[in-house]
Amino acid sequence: MGLTSHKLLALMALLAVSTVLGTLWVWPRLAVRSWPAMFLRLGTVAVTQLALLLTLGLGVNDYFVFYSSWSDLLGHEHGAGVIHQGATGGAGSAPAPGAGSNPGPGPGPGPGPGPGVVGGPAGVRVLGPAEITGAGSVSRDPARIGRLERVRLPGTTTGLSTDGYVYLPPQYFQPGGQARHFPAALVLTGFPGDAANLVTKLRYPAAELDLLRQGAMKPTVLVLMRPSPTMPRDSECEDIPDGPQAQRYFTTDVPADLRASYRVLDGTGSLGMVGDSTGGYCAVKAGMEHPQTFSVAVSLSGYFKAAEDVTTGDLFGGSPQRRAEADLNWRLAHLPMPPIAVLLADSKADGSTYADSSAFAAAARPPLVVAQETVDRGGHNFTTWDRLIPPALTWLSAHLRDPASRRVTQ
Repeated sequence: MGLTSHKLLALMALLAVSTVLGTLWVWPRLAVRSWPAMFLRLGTVAVTQLALLLTLGLGVNDYFVFYSSWSDLLGHEHGAGVIHQGATGGAGSAPAPGAGSNPGPGPGPGPGPGPGVVGGPAGVRVLGPAEITGAGSVSRDPARIGRLERVRLPGTTTGLSTDGYVYLPPQYFQPGGQARHFPAALVLTGFPGDAANLVTKLRYPAAELDLLRQGAMKPTVLVLMRPSPTMPRDSECEDIPDGPQAQRYFTTDVPADLRASYRVLDGTGSLGMVGDSTGGYCAVKAGMEHPQTFSVAVSLSGYFKAAEDVTTGDLFGGSPQRRAEADLNWRLAHLPMPPIAVLLADSKADGSTYADSSAFAAAARPPLVVAQETVDRGGHNFTTWDRLIPPALTWLSAHLRDPASRRVTQ
């Protein structure tokens, strides 16, 4: 009987009801002063609570599909995702819009700010070094494994700020690379996730390092963040009327911070965005609304319409038009197709999410390029996303501009 089977949920609910009724029936018989009776009373309470918790857990999992099977729950799913070419193109399609375009002037050739230094009027504040979890190397030489920095990214135009991590690949520090500029990707968690999970659980820096060693990816600066700079409020990456301008923070402030502090390419095709769940929604929305800033987007089990609940509050100031514009399917139906490349990565077992991604891909038309990446089994969880990440980063890299296309002129 499958983990998400309705029969299993019904059986567990029946068992929970039975334990409650059984406890009510047997309790008077255990109302005596003796050690055995006391332990039996504790046992009936424990069994009843366990049955209720299991029923609740199965019900929640059945709705959200955190785990799609017993093997997924036990961590036995290991196959990598497979990218499928859709009607509008896939991994082998044309480069991202703006590839090879002539970039404007960029930051100087320095290796980036030291701890506690702010890179000019806009800039990343480095809080200290961090360990690259799962790098598979005891070396601490940045020219071999890169460098991970714990940072704060201030918003000079929005007043928002959040902490995260920046991963600089080994090529950033290797001899002869001091004049080289690199593409970058913002990587967002789901809400209310912690940016540290992108390092310790999903291991993005280690995944890139492994792909670089295989020659499967271009060196790319990774910026690892939460999807909301307004914690504990979930902003859904939206510019809220008379409220926080979260979308402008990600599309204006963060790129400015990066280019003021690191050797990051400028111009269309230089930046991408990746995210899981809420982060995936933010990635595709940012690309669709700001294609000149984010020309590549990767969504891991992301959704397509802004959430509205107690954590978001009123995101749209009561405006039906703004609410509609935050619906990515509405944008496909009513607005011009944006010139971006999108990868939708899902588990086929995550029914509603996979179906929504397939519908979005079917509705897309050029110049919007949409590909899908799938695994056969897996739920809305780190284990599934960990399997999707390596092919997704390879695809992302193929659609970002070649880092060798930008050199500092002396």
